[in-house]
Amino acid sequence: MKLEFAGPLRPIDRAAVSRAQGLAEVSPRHRAIVRYHDHAEPIQRMLNAVAPESYVRPHRHADPAKLEVFLALTGRALVLTFDDAGTVTSFVEIAPQGPCWGVEIPAGTWHSVVALESGTTLYELIEGAFEPSTHKDYAPWAPPEGSEEGRRFQAALQAHLAAE
Repeated sequence: MKLEFAGPLRPIDRAAVSRAQGLAEVSPRHRAIVRYHDHAEPIQRMLNAVAPESYVRPHRHADPAKLEVFLALTGRALVLTFDDAGTVTSFVEIAPQGPCWGVEIPAGTWHSVVALESGTTLYELIEGAFEPSTHKDYAPWAPPEGSEEGRRFQAALQAHLAAE
């Protein structure tokens, strides 16, 4: 869903966050994207409302290579990176109260996001125009969204992170 604005300024405000969170609450994926950009624009900008139940399948933006940025507006989330075999190589918690508010993910890096609280909303930026056929590569070792294997993968990932 794309937001529409009356003037040239595009507020990132409580109304927009509430809109994204409301859409996430009724989504079978337990998350929602609310766009600030048109697909042809050179930088993708959006709100990404994510619930703890949401499985964000590990992926990368590699062809073309695109940097991605997450900034926490509400709630708390972990942003994780993986190696080519699916092993977690790093993770950072982001939250509006800090100490870390956001993270940049280098182009071509396998990554995922896990919401740690209900009501988590992130401001997300991705380099380049949105092109559905090349937007992201899903990790071959990560099960598809909506599958029982995906639910087990997410649960195992959360258990692993809780033990850290």
